[in-house]
Amino acid sequence: MDSGTGLLPAAAAMRRLRPDADLVLSTDPDGMPWGPRTPDDVVEHALAVARAAAAHGPDALIVACNTASVHALPALRAELEPAVPVIGTVPAIKPAAAGGGPVAIWATPATTGSPYQRDLIERFAHGVDVTGVPCPGLADAVEQADEAAIDAAVAVAAQRTPEDVRTVVLGCTHYELVAERIRAALQQPGAPALVLHGSAEAVAAQALRRIGAEPAPAAAPTGRVTVLLSGRPGSLPAEALAYAEGRMLAGSPADTADALTR
Repeated sequence: MDSGTGLLPAAAAMRRLRPDADLVLSTDPDGMPWGPRTPDDVVEHALAVARAAAAHGPDALIVACNTASVHALPALRAELEPAVPVIGTVPAIKPAAAGGGPVAIWATPATTGSPYQRDLIERFAHGVDVTGVPCPGLADAVEQADEAAIDAAVAVAAQRTPEDVRTVVLGCTHYELVAERIRAALQQPGAPALVLHGSAEAVAAQALRRIGAEPAPAAAPTGRVTVLLSGRPGSLPAEALAYAEGRMLAGSPADTADALTR
């Protein structure tokens, strides 16, 4: 679940780990974006989206949204667990800091400098040089698949990122859809390769662990994909199909093959 296309990376990661799994993609086009909403509003919308998904009897619910994970996890777990394990999304600060830094965390302006992010840095990156980089407009640009706006937002955030940074945490699930653009904007000529840390793979793997399932051998997908738009049955919007993850989940054979080998 997510307000929009931010769930694509986690859904695609689950598709790679378990091509036989049925997936329910529950989004909230009527209520997006969630970022500017009050915490209580985020909880209300997240619960509505989760309930729509839970009506399909899932084995687990992945909250593929940093904003909802910050504000709504307790409410979601109180309502759905233990019947449905709820897996939140946490920025990959811990593995990023393990390399010693310097580290940059690209996140929404609301998340950058928030008590939530400061706590994660203190817990998992104490003593490491960490720079929070606000990325105004980037999530919205990715959601709208606006190429020019994506490039402009990435360029602004890249200018705010110290040149010696070689490790970047993608602190918003939307950003993983444009990871290679971010890499291209930050990679310095002759410098060691930039390392990007997203959350999708770890979140998908954790969901399987929570339900006692193992990854399956790579194979052509056989599981069904159900899309919910603010609770209504629908299909992935055209903007989602601008990304390989969206096209793979929608069933494009070429993009499925490409995404399964990532």
